Amino acid sequence: MKLIFLDIDGTLTEPGSMIPPDSAVQAIRETREKGNRVFLCTGRNRGMASPLMQYGMDGMVALAGGLVTAGEEVLYDCPMDSELFRKTLDLLHEDGVFCTVECRDDSFCDPDIGTLLGSTGRGNSELERWRRMINESLNIRPLSEYRGQPVYKIVVMFTDPAQIRRTKQLVGDRFDFVMQQDVQGVHNGELINRAYDKGRGILRVSDRLGVPAADTYGFGDSMNDLAMIETVGTGVCMANGDPRLKERSDLVCPAVTEDGLQKAFRKLGLI
Repeated sequence: MKLIFLDIDGTLTEPGSMIPPDSAVQAIRETREKGNRVFLCTGRNRGMASPLMQYGMDGMVALAGGLVTAGEEVLYDCPMDSELFRKTLDLLHEDGVFCTVECRDDSFCDPDIGTLLGSTGRGNSELERWRRMINESLNIRPLSEYRGQPVYKIVVMFTDPAQIRRTKQLVGDRFDFVMQQDVQGVHNGELINRAYDKGRGILRVSDRLGVPAADTYGFGDSMNDLAMIETVGTGVCMANGDPRLKERSDLVCPAVTEDGLQKAFRKLGLI
């Protein structure tokens, strides 16, 4: 049995989409028929990822590793310390950083973040995901409606790298600052608890199912997939992905819009 881990935005789907290409759905079905298992491995929270479970997923590594499931079993669940969250959010806001906070099933964003996103052209997959989800009001609520639910991750957007310098200095020992490539002066990334990452989430699944890391495959496109790519036995980056991730991957496959997953599954003998 092989374990396959799929990022969503820019890998399984076009950024922000809830519908994968028919070729990807077929490839997932065929590899599962061979006895392999397929998991989402995403920065999305459970609420944003759940619509894709219908396509034959066996579980998920969600919230960049903060929540891990196999079937109905929860293998790991690690929300952020509430005091640390409040301190970090206050620091970011004081320095003019736009934030989205991700809970297990809900996401809350700062007002006017859509205006910032509207100032850029087409960007990296994470930026495009937020642009589409905010513009289409897909599971994103105003931060004013946040009522203290446990938070797992903070997404940041800003125009000057100096805006996150103070936060890095004060809480950098608690968070990994995973930054994407900037687009027309807009920077974006995620503050991820150093207690977990996608790679460690994958190991939790492989340990639970008794599958060696050598028999795991990871597919991604952005720098928040780096821990996944470095952990799995075979790491694959999409052609539409970040050049830095391509350099660290074992294989680069065609883009999500060019049936990349199906072609890579076939090349790797997964179907």
